[in-house]
Amino acid sequence: MREKIIAFLTAMGITEAENDGLLDLIINNVEYKVLNETNTVLPMPEGLESIAVYMAIGEYLSFKKTSGQLESIDLELAVKQIQEGDTNIQYAIGEGSQTPEQRLDSLITLLSNRASELIKYRRLVW
Repeated sequence: MREKIIAFLTAMGITEAENDGLLDLIINNVEYKVLNETNTVLPMPEGLESIAVYMAIGEYLSFKKTSGQLESIDLELAVKQIQEGDTNIQYAIGEGSQTPEQRLDSLITLLSNRASELIKYRRLVW
């Protein structure tokens, strides 16, 4: 599970996660949360592991953003158009009606809020 999370974060440009002890704490927390919610035990079924990976990524990004440590993601303006003759550059400000930070918040929410997908694996305990 840890390798999948690191691969995802590396693809996003976050390279410091591999040596971050916080990632291990978040993985354990999410793993216990998923197991408790579904009343299952280890080993975690493959479908649950996929959900847990995305939840851990969302929690990691959320913690790093909230604590001001998420500096490796480029939230600069996206270039909409570049013209070479007489050098004209237009930035995509307001294109899509969200700022880069709002798009990051949407991504974190999308990754973190996966609890409804756990219902399929839920077991009753007497």
